[in-house]
Amino acid sequence: MLGRMIRVVFGFAVACLAAGLTIVLFVTTPVELANTPSNAFSDALSSNGLLALAAATHSAVFAAPFALIGAAIGEWRQLAHWTYYAVVGVIIAGLGFLAQHWSEGGTQASILNNYALVAFLTMGLVGGVVYWLVAGQFARTYDEPRTPDLGKPRSNDTPRVVVSKT
Repeated sequence: MLGRMIRVVFGFAVACLAAGLTIVLFVTTPVELANTPSNAFSDALSSNGLLALAAATHSAVFAAPFALIGAAIGEWRQLAHWTYYAVVGVIIAGLGFLAQHWSEGGTQASILNNYALVAFLTMGLVGGVVYWLVAGQFARTYDEPRTPDLGKPRSNDTPRVVVSKT
């Protein structure tokens, strides 16, 4: 049980880091990073890395309760397929996008555009798939040892005939 909880928390942390990096790559594209002059490349890389950490932290704060529910359902139902976690990630990102839109003031520029929506949904997809890679694919394995019922023969046991040569 403790092993599962550690796996879920670690998977959530790695998924948030991947989601933060994904959203930053929508702000500063890989093409822009590749075209950065060599003398400023390390500065651009470090500033984008710090921005990715900040975005990961922000994503983790918002997504934690929803991701906990999704992970608990996945563990309880033993859902180990990547599509479940990808869909959960996209749903959480969609909720984040709507929460961001609903919190806007009337005079602010709106987040309601296709680029921002695609960025949020891609962030959720990447986060969900990374969570599956780190933790979700092991939802069918059991950490607790099972004690066999020694009193009953198992249904798949077949009697064996031992032939000895003398």
